[in-house]
Amino acid sequence: MASNPGTGFTCRANGENTPGGVSGSGCSCRHQSESESDVGPSVKSLARLCSRDEDERAAALEELSQGVLSCLGPDRPGSARLSKQTLLHLLRLSRSCPLDEVRGRATQLLRTAQEQGVKVPRALASGPSAFIHAKQMLKEGPDQDILIKSFLSLGRVDHITMVMALHPAYLSCFMRTQHALLELDGPLPRHWRHYIAIMAAARHHCSYLVQQHSAGFLEAGGEEIWLSGLEHAPIKLRSLQTLNKLLAHRPWLVTQQHIQELVCPGAEPRWSLAELIHAVVLMAHAHSLCSFVWGCGLSPEPDHIGGYTFQPPSPSLLPRSPHSPAHEDGRQELVDGAMEVEVLMKRMVELQQQEEECTQEEMVTRFERERSESIPTAVVRGAPPDLVLRLVEDPEFRYEDFAPRGEQAPPTMRAQDYSWEDHGFSLVNRLLPDMGQLLDEKFQVVSNLTYHRMAMHEGVDTHTLRKALWNYIHCLYGIRYDDYDYGSVNVLLERSLKVFVKTMACHPEQTTARIYHAFWKHFRHSEKVHANLIVMEARLQAALLYTLRAITHYMR
Repeated sequence: MASNPGTGFTCRANGENTPGGVSGSGCSCRHQSESESDVGPSVKSLARLCSRDEDERAAALEELSQGVLSCLGPDRPGSARLSKQTLLHLLRLSRSCPLDEVRGRATQLLRTAQEQGVKVPRALASGPSAFIHAKQMLKEGPDQDILIKSFLSLGRVDHITMVMALHPAYLSCFMRTQHALLELDGPLPRHWRHYIAIMAAARHHCSYLVQQHSAGFLEAGGEEIWLSGLEHAPIKLRSLQTLNKLLAHRPWLVTQQHIQELVCPGAEPRWSLAELIHAVVLMAHAHSLCSFVWGCGLSPEPDHIGGYTFQPPSPSLLPRSPHSPAHEDGRQELVDGAMEVEVLMKRMVELQQQEEECTQEEMVTRFERERSESIPTAVVRGAPPDLVLRLVEDPEFRYEDFAPRGEQAPPTMRAQDYSWEDHGFSLVNRLLPDMGQLLDEKFQVVSNLTYHRMAMHEGVDTHTLRKALWNYIHCLYGIRYDDYDYGSVNVLLERSLKVFVKTMACHPEQTTARIYHAFWKHFRHSEKVHANLIVMEARLQAALLYTLRAITHYMR
């Protein structure tokens, strides 16, 4: 999710917001007057920063510099300085642009402004993730080529992209899918697409995605009043709220009746099936992306609310991140972590060599045992910010276990009766051309993604572990594979990993640094991000399957 690269810079009183701007987005929605565009960097120069032609980029960079410096010149009347949005744009470029010359020039311009007496912002986070130290991110090496490609295409590189770049094959298909959902021709107008994503992200209190999509919504021509509360949005959009909350928290409750209420003749306002499938994929995409944002501990963007400050750093603050708790006995933890890896590798080999076959009754029993296992996830968190809460209807509606102990569970969805491969794929492709193909590619890439290594070991077949993670998520959502032995889940996924996975999939807003650091202590962060990608995509597919099944039943 990226801002339009063609956003202009303006000169105003220092720290003053540009009217109509959204401080969390780094973009201004107000048309500049001729005088402003004369003295500040132009829309055109900013768009040209993303040119693939190096000479054109160099010329745009020079134009950017001259525009900023003209705002600092002695001939500027009164206290006119760079606008707040200009400063935040420069901050973002200085922190996240993968092109050295652009990043260096933005840093230099901020330093020059500060020397001229301008209060300049600083980023509050040292890196894209609060769970992964910035130095560790650099050490594990996000793919620079794909970051540059992202910047040249979208005009910015956000924290989602930076962390996903640890797995460039996945990031490529993720970007293609997201671009098609939000930008390419389709049944829904662009500003509606962003608003639907905002409604979905708000369900999980994800201010990161709410701010990202709020920027996209305004850039696409959306009315700012819609962002102040659901009551200001069209009734047709508000009619998605029931489906939105079920998809986010209990998708197994979605029925043919929910679909009928939205699309049948006489429904007011009526959704076409093509519009509805577009909205469903958007909501499920945003819900699952919330899991990734929370599960990786993504920091606010440097130009988002909560991502910057104009206050100087306090000398009393220690540089150590509060998200990385110190351990009294680091050596013992290393020993325990190494043993954890060895035990897991031994179990994986044993499962691969296992020849014992279980009866179908035993397979079902093992599935039920996993499904009803009590895994605590409740964490007390502060109230979500108002910019999120005002976009949520029925905030008390949350995830509940598919099969709480001692209660009658809804019927299990057998993968053999309704699967993505045999049913969901073709339905999506029919109603939203090419989207089924894009989603399928993403599912395939994340399922097959492997580097044949695990922690400090090379040449490892991780198939059984990846499959256990995927099937465990589907188990939590009540989906059973008749040919899978769920005893493998208990063997391969130790309890601290299950706590993390269930929290991230079912209550992502409750994910904490402690939960993240508690599992796979000897693994690379890129391997934990890989696990997050599996959880995110398995959750997405599970939610889609229940809704697509309901649509299929309606269409019969």
